[in-house]
Amino acid sequence: MSSTKNDTRVDTKSADFEKRSRQMVDRLTEIKNEEERIRQCGGAKAIEAQHKKGRLTARERIAKLIDPKTEFFELGLYAAYEMYEEWGGAPAAGTITGLAHVSGRRVMIIANDATVKAGAFFPMTAKKVIRAQNIAIENHIPTIYLVDSAGVFLPLQEDVFPDTDDFGRVFRNNAVMSAMGIPQITAIMGMCVAGGAYLPVMCDKILMTEGSGLFLAGPALVQAAIGQKTSAEDLGGAQMHAQISGTIDFREPDDDACIKRLRALLDKIGQPGGAPFDHKTAAAPKHPGEEIYGIFSADAGKQYDMREIIARIVDKSEFEEYRAEYGQTVLCGYARIGGWSVGIVANQKKSVTVAAPGTGDKRIEFGGVIYTESADKAARFILDCNQNLVPLVFLHDVNGFMVGKEAEWSGIIRAGAKMVNAVANSVVPKLTVICGGSFGAGHYAMCGKAYDPRFIFAWPTARYAVMGGDAAAGTLVEIKIKQLEREGKKLSDAEKKELYETTRATYEHQTDPRYAAARLWVDAIIDPARTREALIEALESAALNPHVAEFKTGVLQT
Repeated sequence: MSSTKNDTRVDTKSADFEKRSRQMVDRLTEIKNEEERIRQCGGAKAIEAQHKKGRLTARERIAKLIDPKTEFFELGLYAAYEMYEEWGGAPAAGTITGLAHVSGRRVMIIANDATVKAGAFFPMTAKKVIRAQNIAIENHIPTIYLVDSAGVFLPLQEDVFPDTDDFGRVFRNNAVMSAMGIPQITAIMGMCVAGGAYLPVMCDKILMTEGSGLFLAGPALVQAAIGQKTSAEDLGGAQMHAQISGTIDFREPDDDACIKRLRALLDKIGQPGGAPFDHKTAAAPKHPGEEIYGIFSADAGKQYDMREIIARIVDKSEFEEYRAEYGQTVLCGYARIGGWSVGIVANQKKSVTVAAPGTGDKRIEFGGVIYTESADKAARFILDCNQNLVPLVFLHDVNGFMVGKEAEWSGIIRAGAKMVNAVANSVVPKLTVICGGSFGAGHYAMCGKAYDPRFIFAWPTARYAVMGGDAAAGTLVEIKIKQLEREGKKLSDAEKKELYETTRATYEHQTDPRYAAARLWVDAIIDPARTREALIEALESAALNPHVAEFKTGVLQT
């Protein structure tokens, strides 16, 4: 294979390719079916109730708002997945967020879903809205709020109200975004009460439909607090706010008129200068993205060539590989995705035979493991991308850093610290895709969630935790057995096996990408064949922010 171009073709007729394809399609089908269930929101009865009020559902509003023949790139769909079951669940955390084009402008949409507990804020609802706002802040994306919410879900108020990633942060972000010059438009299309009433008023423009309500306290609470009797319309209806309080900018008769006005307003927003990242006309890869299904292996014991994955993501399948013969378990190189210049840092899953430093003796380096040379190379490459204003893309399938005497003597901790430092201090946009495993400190070095990637996506095959399921289960069971032995209890082999299987099943459930997406550790679970499209969406969003900070690393291990 050339160090700059991947013109090879995999054997798409081989039994191994077909088996891997079937496994990926089965997994993807399971994920897509689950997504469709989540998109049913609060269910048919709740949707019918919304329609009886003369209102569209959140998803119907979004479908009408976005430009024809464009797609809504949803983020956080799995938020709150399998959570709050004692309260009947909260599909998608009762709010819908994602990127779209409205009147030709790329925007972030944040829409309350009134079919889920009247759009009330659960703990994960606040975190999901804040995550969407943070993406908008980092990338300077104009933001549209479609408000239809009963406010805080009171039974869980202690987990919604007080902390830095809770409800109040939403309004703080409104103020910060305004100060940064990021356009924000709110359409009140239902209830907007209590603390939530601050959100629209802190935005640039406020639209409100007839029959909606905007007030700090509803009629019942006003009567209980001060004994005053009033109707919802007199207290905070659209006419009152348009004619008396002067709070709203546009009063609209219904959802359709409100959406039409939103589109007209977006059409007239100015176009700021873009980021200084290089962009050329996009060119398709030479190979179809669907071939990724048969190339990739989710089996930790199986090998595959990550270069073949890259060849199905990047323009023309061209990859200018950096130091191709050194530190081969991490691939680094330059490419274009959708015309955008990028630097790619990817874990190589093929094991290689190399000469050991100092001795020249041959040794095998295992695919998916970061060795000292790999970390050194990656750190240097990341520094170069920052120097030359090249956004970074990280493709994960990593077991972690190499351990053992030889690794420690080679300075693996020092090299790993250098790589982590470079990732942490990078100022160019960082985009992360978790393809397979993402374990331990390898997750950090490859720009995991804690290292502020602008976007973080996962394939259905993603797994991430401190360590793999087998190793974790073995460790946890050993600890438990020793604890029981200290208490005078001795387990039979059958009991040990049952304990192991139970522990492993629990651990494996927690490493599932849906578990991570439920907690917003990933922004979206994506189809591997559409990785390129997801990255283009992210790169075009990142390019809206023209500001790139000065790059500094502080004390760097050498």
